Amino acid sequence: MAQSVWGYDSDNGPERWHENYPLAKGDKQSPIEINSKDVQHDSSLASWHASYDPGAAKTILNNGRTCRVVFDDTFDRSVLRGGPLSGAYRLRQLHLHWGSCDQHGSEHVIDGVKYAAELHMVHWNPKHGNFAGALKQPDGVAVVGIFLKVGPTPKPELKRILEEIENIKTKGKEAPFLHFDPSILFPKSRDYWTYHGSFTTPPCEECITWILLREPIEVSSDQMAKLRSLSKNAENEPASPLVDNWRPPQPLKGRIVRASFK
Repeated sequence: MAQSVWGYDSDNGPERWHENYPLAKGDKQSPIEINSKDVQHDSSLASWHASYDPGAAKTILNNGRTCRVVFDDTFDRSVLRGGPLSGAYRLRQLHLHWGSCDQHGSEHVIDGVKYAAELHMVHWNPKHGNFAGALKQPDGVAVVGIFLKVGPTPKPELKRILEEIENIKTKGKEAPFLHFDPSILFPKSRDYWTYHGSFTTPPCEECITWILLREPIEVSSDQMAKLRSLSKNAENEPASPLVDNWRPPQPLKGRIVRASFK
C-alpha cells in the first residue's frame, strides 16, 4: 500500500491504514461507539458558541475521499469557543462522511445507531502557531460532529453545498464557494458529548477534542443521493461513486466520554 493512496477500499481501507500510519493503532483513536450507560454527565461542561464570518468561506472541493468546504483561517474571523475548550479555535474546513445507503455512513455510533452521514467542522488552536503545529498538540484541534439522519424533510441549509456538487463531480475538482455561514447547519439543541480522540483519516493524529452534537439534523433521501453522485475518480477515469468514506469505531481504551446533558 503506497503512502499516498489510502482510501476506503478493501486493499487500502481502514483495516490497513496502520501499515503506513502506525498511529492508527494508537490509544486515542476516533471514531468511537458511545454507549449512554457509560457516559458521565459533567455539570461543569459549559455551553459552546460559534461565531462564524460568512465571508470566510472560500472553496468547495472533491479530493476523491470527501467533499470539503475550505475557510480562510489566517486570523480569528470564524471561531469556536466554550464547551470543553479553553480559548478560541479557528474554523479551517468542514467535510462529510456518508454511506452507500441511508442505513449507515456516520463514523460515530450512538447506542448501536448509525446515521446516514456525519458532518465534521474542523477547528484549530492558534496558540500553536499554525495548523501543522496544532496537529502535534493534544489540545490542537476541535471538531464539531453533526449527525445527518434521513427523514421526509430536506434540509434547506444544505442546499448551497449540494448545488455545487455538479461543479465538483470528479476527484480534483474545486469551485469557488463564497458567503456561507456554516452555523446554519447546527441542530437546535446544543447538547453534546465530548472526548479526546483523533482524526478519522490518516495519519490519524491524536490531537482532537471532539464535540459531538446529540441532536441530528434531518435531510431527505434525495439530498443523500446527491452526495452519493460524487465520483472518487478523476474526470479521465471511469466513474466510481464516492460512498462509504467512513472509518469504523475504534477501541475506547479506557477513555471517558462526558456529556453536557443528563
